Amino acid sequence: MTVSAEHASQTSQMSVEVFERIAEFAAKETDDAVRFEFINGRIGVKQVADGDHDTIIVWFGKRCMQARPDLDLYQGRGLRVEKYREGRARPDAVLVPEGHFAGHGEWADPSGTLLVVEVTSCDADTDQRHRQKKLVAYGVAGIPFYLLIDRDTCTVDLYSAPNPDVGYSHCRRAPFGANVLLPAPLGIDLDTEKLKEYVD
Repeated sequence: MTVSAEHASQTSQMSVEVFERIAEFAAKETDDAVRFEFINGRIGVKQVADGDHDTIIVWFGKRCMQARPDLDLYQGRGLRVEKYREGRARPDAVLVPEGHFAGHGEWADPSGTLLVVEVTSCDADTDQRHRQKKLVAYGVAGIPFYLLIDRDTCTVDLYSAPNPDVGYSHCRRAPFGANVLLPAPLGIDLDTEKLKEYVD
């Protein structure tokens, strides 16, 4: 995957500071029912998850805790991503060393993050958001692994080798039902058979 000319030439809708004020206001006024992200200079709404989406994240969390109780899995953790940390994203889950985000504010630096997880949503924007914009943003931020659980294609995509120019250099795709090894330093083996139950 490469950064398109369109990506490189887009101008920001607003400053990061203005975005953070808007996001904070919306979270307070709606009891977190509306969450915003700021990727590639554009503000976007983080979709409200459905039951299958949330169940997949819980499933993933249990696998992680069984295999690596020394790691913490955060849901909806705000991260500063993209070049010069001008983006703000809320991955569905973030895997980090135990206690890593203690003392951080709402938008944490991604340094030390081991893996981010996204589960596709059932909306028209999921292709742009999960398979393009976030793919580039997480890789540019230097996050070692991006795990995309894609309910549209019934695949698990593990992106690795972050590349500051294009996002990630490698992708390993496996169908639901296959065993997926999250390599060192993670060392987590995922039997994805259960994911077949959470596709509409």
